[in-house]
Amino acid sequence: MGITHAEHDHHDMSGMAVGATLHCLTGCAIGEIVGLMVGTALGWATLPTTALAIGLAFVFGYSLSALPLVRGGIALGSALSLVLAADTLSIATMEVVDNAVMLLVPGAMDAGLTNPLFWVSMAIALLVAFFAALPVNRYLLRRGKGHAITHGALGHGAPMDNRPLAFGIAGFLLGGFAAAVGSLL
Repeated sequence: MGITHAEHDHHDMSGMAVGATLHCLTGCAIGEIVGLMVGTALGWATLPTTALAIGLAFVFGYSLSALPLVRGGIALGSALSLVLAADTLSIATMEVVDNAVMLLVPGAMDAGLTNPLFWVSMAIALLVAFFAALPVNRYLLRRGKGHAITHGALGHGAPMDNRPLAFGIAGFLLGGFAAAVGSLL
């Protein structure tokens, strides 16, 4: 039995949804960690540090999506407009879920960057956020929204290789965890 057109489209849509979700997750992870590093370095309390981390998650998430559009010849203002429409719901979903998980793990929000608990909690939070945002991105793609907007603006249907994003996120978290464990020795 061959694959039907609907099954092929569903598989393509799922792959595109995974790519869109990993793309948003990468920006969220970078923004959050940078925000936490800045807040920690400045001696800020948890709430302003978390607010900065969330704000930077949006900034980095939007930036990572806008960059290929600008490289593809789309004006910066138009690229930002497309990205705001494409990524806001995905990033918002990730941030709500990610921060909720961090709040639920005892001590995670107060653990510093040199505490292994922070890095383990962050890895769990990002994983849960990925799976929470995946159906959101799939829903948006099915309706021609989300990353379908930015993908369409570039005018090609080539799939994105998401392995570098997944390996980058994992390496980043493992590096932070290793540094935290090293600081305890």
